[in-house]
Amino acid sequence: MRNVIIIGSGPAGYTAAIYAARANLKPVLIASSVEAGGELMNTTEVENFPGFPQGIQGPDLMFKMQEQAERFGTEVILDDVTEVSLDGPVKTVTTGYSGTLEARSVIFATGSAYRKLGLADEERLSGRGISWCATCDGFFFKEKTIAVVGGGDSAMEEATFLTRFASKVYVIHRKDSLRASKIMQERAFQNEKIEFLWNNEVVGINGDNAVESVTLRNTVDGSEQVLPLGGLFVAIGNDPRVHLVHQQLELTSDGVIAVDGRSSRTSLAGVFAAGDVIDPHYRQAITAAASGTVAALDMESYLAELEQAEAHLDAPADHEAEAEAEAVESASARAAASASEAATVGA
Repeated sequence: MRNVIIIGSGPAGYTAAIYAARANLKPVLIASSVEAGGELMNTTEVENFPGFPQGIQGPDLMFKMQEQAERFGTEVILDDVTEVSLDGPVKTVTTGYSGTLEARSVIFATGSAYRKLGLADEERLSGRGISWCATCDGFFFKEKTIAVVGGGDSAMEEATFLTRFASKVYVIHRKDSLRASKIMQERAFQNEKIEFLWNNEVVGINGDNAVESVTLRNTVDGSEQVLPLGGLFVAIGNDPRVHLVHQQLELTSDGVIAVDGRSSRTSLAGVFAAGDVIDPHYRQAITAAASGTVAALDMESYLAELEQAEAHLDAPADHEAEAEAEAVESASARAAASASEAATVGA
């Protein structure tokens, strides 16, 4: 029986593992067979993670986190979780190749996946002009002409943020109106650097080693045009990876795992969640890492309380004897007090 199984290997998962391992809980972290390291494995330069003044490559950061977790005793398994059973005191996690593992607690750090356009060259040019995170990568597009795809609040926020760096920002939207909130629309409309390309969708991304242009198709008349660009930001939403916990854990209206306030406690005892799988707003490496810390500490407290409860059940005779001794002592004290009171009255 394991103390804790951590599912997910991004900043949240590895940070939870570091804390759990340093508490001598011997955590097992299931990192995925093909996507170990999470979304940062698809990122080039990371310049906003504390401790790296010269920046660090996304994969290098994740390798360092894994190395640190393993240094303190984390067992990392490169496998995929296919099923979980979370109710009751014993949690079971079934994997594709490593069989079924049992633990007294589970931490979900499965993250979220950016929605993609589904175009042939999207993966090839990922990190070479295509990005899904303006906060992460906007700095690298100084004085460039770039575009944001999307029509919701996230797209307007990304486009507005990117005007701090880019010389021009196109917003490409397949319809003639936005679904973003009024205030986010107004901010974008009033920004002189932003130009809207209505009723257009991206059907091609062009460039040999980096993004050079995109091919647009008009959704009304079907005509196509090539738009020269130095970068493309895709902001059409993201999907929390919660497929394993449907019908087991409560979810929020945003589709993320629901937790109790600022804690990591989910709707089931002994099950915790951290990182982007509980965060529909910030989705940063550093906030995910902090969330992993919270999950590890909550899990450690849970196991400590569980051990105390088990100790109480395992030694009923001792507790009964202790209670009897306390009762005898209390009775003796009362008797002594009565005797003293009687002596005072007699005097």
